[in-house]
Amino acid sequence: MKTVTLSTLQAYKQAGETFSCLTAYDASFAHAASQAGIDVLLVGDSLGMVLQGHNSTLPVTIDDILYHTRCAARGKGHSLLMVDLPFMSNATTERLLEDAAAVMRAGAELVKLEGEAWMADGIRELTRRGVPVCAHLGLTPQTVHQLGGYKVQGRDAAQAERIINDAKILVEAGASVILLECVPASLGKAVTEALDVPVIGIGAGPDTDGQILVMHDVLGVTHGRTPRFVKNFMVDADSIQSAFQRYHEAVKTRAFPAQEHCF
Repeated sequence: MKTVTLSTLQAYKQAGETFSCLTAYDASFAHAASQAGIDVLLVGDSLGMVLQGHNSTLPVTIDDILYHTRCAARGKGHSLLMVDLPFMSNATTERLLEDAAAVMRAGAELVKLEGEAWMADGIRELTRRGVPVCAHLGLTPQTVHQLGGYKVQGRDAAQAERIINDAKILVEAGASVILLECVPASLGKAVTEALDVPVIGIGAGPDTDGQILVMHDVLGVTHGRTPRFVKNFMVDADSIQSAFQRYHEAVKTRAFPAQEHCF
C-alpha cells in the first residue's frame, strides 16, 4: 500500500473519493487497521474514556498522548498518523508550540486541535514552523461542560453560519484539514463544499471527504449509550481485521454513514 500523506487526502478530495479514519492507541491495533486499508489513524484523547475509564477527555495529559503516539507510530504502516493535543495545550502559544513539537517528535504527522476561530493565531504559528494542523469544530469534547453535554451543534442557522465561517478562518490561518463532529448532515455538506481542504466527519453526514470513528465503537466495545453515528462492524465479522476492513470498505463506497447515523 502507498504511504498516505496530506497530499493523498487532498487528491482524494479533488477526485471526489472518500477516505477512512480510525482511532488507534497502540502498535498492534495500529498495524491491524493499517493492514485493513485505513487511510488515517488518530491517537485521540478519547483514550481517556475508552482506555482509562474517565467520563470525559479532560484528564488526559500530554504524557499520556506521547506514550500512545510512540506506540501507535511503531505500527502505523502506510497510514497517516494524526494526534490530538490534550485539554489546555492551546492555553498559550508557547505551550501549544512545545506540545506540538513533542507529539511530532513522538511520531505524529498531523496534529489536531479543538476550538473555534480564536485558534487562528496558534494555527498560524504552528504552520509557520512546519507543523500540519487539523482543526476540530462542531462538538468539541474538551469543552463538554461549557456545551452542557454531548449535544449536536449547528442546528440553528446562526450557529451553522458561525461554524462555516470559523472553518474558513482556520483554513486561511493554515489548517490543512477540518474535522467536524456531531453536526447536521446539511452542515457537514456545506462546510465540505465551502473549503478546498479535506473535511473529516464523525456524526456529520455522508458528504464529508472522510469519515472517522473510535476503534472501540467499530468493534462494539461500548459502555452506556451508543451515539447515533456509531456502527458496530464486528457484527457478522469473523475477526477484528475483518471488522476494520468492512468499515474501510463501507466508507470508501459511501455505504457508511447511512441515514440512521445522521442528524
